[in-house]
Amino acid sequence: MPTWLRVTIPATLILVWLALFGAGGAAFGSLSDVSTNDQAQFLPSSAEATEVTELQEGFRDSDAVPAIVVIADADADAGAGADELDASQLDAIDALREELVAIDGVDADGASPVVMSEDGAAAQIVIPIEQVDGGAEPAEVVAELRAVLDEHAIDGTVAAVTGPAGFTADLAAAFSGIDGLLLIVALAAVFLILIVVYRSPLLPIIVLFSSLTALCASVFTVVALARADVLLLSGQTQGILFILVIGAATDYALLYISRYRETLTRHERKWDATWAALKTSWEPIVASGGTVIVGLLILLASELTSNKILGPVAAIGIVFALLASLTLLPALLLWAGKAAFWPRRPAAAASDQDELPERGIWAGVGRLVAKRPRTVWVVSALALGAMSLGLVQLDADGVASSEFVLGESQARDGQMLLGEHFPAGSGTPAVVIGPQGDLQQIADVALDTAGVDSVAVVSAESRAGTAPVTSDGIQPLGPPGTPVPDPTVVDGEVALQVTLADPADSLEAEATVEQLRERLDGVGTDVLVGGPTAVALDTNAAAIADRTLVIPLVLVAILVILMLLLRSIVAPLLLVGSVVLSFAAALGVSALVFEHVFHFAGADPSVPLFGFVFLVALGVDYNIFLMTRVREESLRFGTRVGIVRGLRLTGGVITSAGLVLAATFAALGVLPILFLAQISFIVAFGVLLDTFLVRTLLVPALAYDIGRAIWWPSRLSRGEE
Repeated sequence: MPTWLRVTIPATLILVWLALFGAGGAAFGSLSDVSTNDQAQFLPSSAEATEVTELQEGFRDSDAVPAIVVIADADADAGAGADELDASQLDAIDALREELVAIDGVDADGASPVVMSEDGAAAQIVIPIEQVDGGAEPAEVVAELRAVLDEHAIDGTVAAVTGPAGFTADLAAAFSGIDGLLLIVALAAVFLILIVVYRSPLLPIIVLFSSLTALCASVFTVVALARADVLLLSGQTQGILFILVIGAATDYALLYISRYRETLTRHERKWDATWAALKTSWEPIVASGGTVIVGLLILLASELTSNKILGPVAAIGIVFALLASLTLLPALLLWAGKAAFWPRRPAAAASDQDELPERGIWAGVGRLVAKRPRTVWVVSALALGAMSLGLVQLDADGVASSEFVLGESQARDGQMLLGEHFPAGSGTPAVVIGPQGDLQQIADVALDTAGVDSVAVVSAESRAGTAPVTSDGIQPLGPPGTPVPDPTVVDGEVALQVTLADPADSLEAEATVEQLRERLDGVGTDVLVGGPTAVALDTNAAAIADRTLVIPLVLVAILVILMLLLRSIVAPLLLVGSVVLSFAAALGVSALVFEHVFHFAGADPSVPLFGFVFLVALGVDYNIFLMTRVREESLRFGTRVGIVRGLRLTGGVITSAGLVLAATFAALGVLPILFLAQISFIVAFGVLLDTFLVRTLLVPALAYDIGRAIWWPSRLSRGEE
């Protein structure tokens, strides 16, 4: 190849990636603008809660999100007996209400009056927050509400902003560190590991620049697609994208660097070493990335949109990680040459390149596997099986939304305060929509359902927007003689608000809604139950259905990819089985840690699904790195010798890659989000299991014990040892 092409090609690649780096860096600031954490938007259109949300549009003038301001006697909050609020405190609360409804973004006309609790020790105000394009975000309005409460604190009382808007604000605050803190922690962890591994100041910078550039290109693409309404982006998807791209791109970089270092010892010219490294590394890198991409794209079969959107978003990230590892990184290392490894520059290879050192950790591991293969794999499998027993304590059927944020949450504190003085579901009712002619029957069934506190019909004539419904019919709001309001009727249907006795985000409330649906089916199949509690219920149901569907599809897809890559049936079955066992062990240990160490209230049904997709796809990566090298060595030396050589030659790079990936996923734990903390632990622990037990001992020992039959039915299975 002419010299000018050898200069032009890498220079062009570097310039193209620099442009993507700049465009992606600018797009980071737009991520929050195109992200949403509204659970209702992720439900499938067929869900009953989704139908109710759409039907509700006809019963209201705006899409306001309710915030609930609760003010209670401070002694009651401290655990002492509750005292009634005195006249001065009540006057101050009335004045405070006027301050609150005057805030920009608050629907003053829709705000409720001050509602007192039966014990007289607390008051609540429901304040709708308008969602207007170009206006303040609900989280910003909640912050102003809380600032006013602090500024006008009433002596002898405690106050909090809770309700859907309050929880949304707390969740937004928890995600606020996703662009800065998460990336800093992840990059710092990777940098430290690379410094220890390579003992070089320049090489870690090259690797991290390549990974960060892949992330910037991913962000640029994802933001553009989100702006075009091609995909929906959430905070948790954004966090996973960051970690996945940094971790995967660094892993692929480590594999290429190991090959490049080898070829530098055999070729005098950097260009020849680069081409030789690409020829031997592109196949396992592409196969590894392809496995992850296929596993992620299978999430498109999910019902739950939050699961479905993760697939293409994360797959876009892996595509750019692959491209950067096979174009930008080689171009940068071609420029740096042996100087990238300074001060430990690769020396010229010995005359006999087939001889491996007899000393070292991996030489010892290789001897152990060759000497007692059956003992090694049986003990390893038993250890993983024992860890899997923790699965009996796994609680992944759903968790209250008040538990989504770890640490301090004013909305959670306010919800507890509300539940001490009012029906716990106050301000966040379930919504029932049904035929006008069945109004009284619907109300009677709802009132007779355990867990229901009260029922009100939506009425435009009522000042509060609703009017109580009892077994005697619709009741007026106001002094005696107040006219009975007529319900709002839209296309022959009426809407009722059902206040629950339990907090709207609790599992007990979900059970009440489920029972309410079953009982109202007796009134008519066209009677639908929605609202925030129903959204959570339908979300959990869809997540469980996705888990049942996606996991088998991912296994089949990965098995097919491995069969094509290794030209074998037995070896892929062995690899997939080992990774599944590793996943079960990781999930079992995680269940015990979540229950007895972190004392988590439970887990979202999507946690095992995401953990499975990441662990199986990424765990197979390491087995691909190992077995492609084993196959290469087996073609030259025979299967059993090839297994030991492959183990020794890949041991260092795969261990380093495992540490990098575990560290990047562990960085998710810095965000106080329950879902991300659980995914962080499951994947980080599972990757370490794959790295140090499955790939190091179980797979090599089992393959060694089976011998050349692992390559069946390829010709390699019939060759001479």
